[in-house]
Amino acid sequence: MTAEEQTSEGQHTIPMEGEDITPKKDGGVLKLVKREGTGTELPMTGDKVFVHYVGTLLDGTHFDSSRDRGEKFSFDLGKGQVIKAWDIGVATMKVGELCQLICKPEYAYGSAGSPPKIPPNATLVFEVELFDFRGEDITEDEDGGIIRRIITKGQGYSKPNEGAAVEVTVEGTCEGRMFDERELKFEIGDGESLGLPPGVEKAIMAMEQGEEALFNIKPKYGFGNAGNAKYNIPGKHIMALCCKHNLTLVGQLYAKESWEMNTVEKLEQSGIVKEKGTQYFKEGKYKQASVQYKRIVSWLEHESGLSEEDEKKAKALRLAAHLNLAMCFLKLQEPNQALENCDKALELDSSSEKALFRRGEALFGMKEFDRARDDFQRVVQLYPANKAAKSQVSLCQKRIKEQHEKDKRTYANMFQKFAERDSKKEAVRAKSESKENGDEEMEVENREKEIASEAKA
Repeated sequence: MTAEEQTSEGQHTIPMEGEDITPKKDGGVLKLVKREGTGTELPMTGDKVFVHYVGTLLDGTHFDSSRDRGEKFSFDLGKGQVIKAWDIGVATMKVGELCQLICKPEYAYGSAGSPPKIPPNATLVFEVELFDFRGEDITEDEDGGIIRRIITKGQGYSKPNEGAAVEVTVEGTCEGRMFDERELKFEIGDGESLGLPPGVEKAIMAMEQGEEALFNIKPKYGFGNAGNAKYNIPGKHIMALCCKHNLTLVGQLYAKESWEMNTVEKLEQSGIVKEKGTQYFKEGKYKQASVQYKRIVSWLEHESGLSEEDEKKAKALRLAAHLNLAMCFLKLQEPNQALENCDKALELDSSSEKALFRRGEALFGMKEFDRARDDFQRVVQLYPANKAAKSQVSLCQKRIKEQHEKDKRTYANMFQKFAERDSKKEAVRAKSESKENGDEEMEVENREKEIASEAKA
């Protein structure tokens, strides 16, 4: 397509030439390649792209240039962070490519323009060079552990949340070899029970319905240092290993958030997930169990204005959730989190046998034997029939005694070292003083000889 526009004075302007790259083929964005790029890969929706550009009006007037600023411009492709023409045009470019984009007003700044440099209803011309693009980091810490490349954009704005029922197509590859290919229906939080690494569920929670995306997942969010024997994926000796999961979110049933549920729904759902968590716990799936118990806490922790009966139910469910969370974290060898949940359980019931005992176990795991003994002794006082608590008191006493003996040996060695150090210092000082005294005596003797010699002379 080739044409030429004129100014009101009849002066020739920039030629309107190039390929129509708009989805509607309405001539809104024309692209002319001035220098071919390299490779075959194109940036995808959500990728961060890095470009240089020079923007001009049709009469050749420059209104903006990243080159003049000496700094590349970056944006997330397809997210509406730039004019529509850019999202369309840059998506067709390869790295190293230099092109010209002629953008009609409806694909640029429209009837409003962008005063004072861009007038209303202005057709704009951009010279754009693509330097690099990279996938979107969807991790909370932005550590590069899960990188997303969107192949097909989804519909709507809602994304799966904790507890949402999802239907996905999964294709997992490692070093070019496909190790997993399934169509799955499950609730977010249950993925590990299906053999999915944690990063896959995080990836799904970033997706829109109908979206197809490629996720590069590093070991931290994949199968960790241990790898996965079932899928023949090696462990930590290949630290750079990434698993690629091609995911298509076919459908989802959004799980209600806390603020969307009334009290009756929260109590009802809490009872359901409590049973689900208990089943996971019995199967030894402690992480999955903890996810269910945490949902109870999030639903009921700040609930207020309850009737006396509902308050009693809510308190019992919260207490059970914290106690069960404490047990999960003890099994997962995370005593700090177990301790935190025991403290919250004791806020609800200060004489809870399970809370006191499990807090003692958590403190024992943290090697705080004095505090652990106090909790176990409290259990014995309140529940004399608890033989396990009595045994734990004895074990704590043994550990405390061992710790004292160790401290005594440590301090004894320390004092011995201090004494040896002081003794060496004293010996050095005495030697130094002796040398100084000897030097003084020699100096006096030499002076006396000099005087006697002068007298003879």
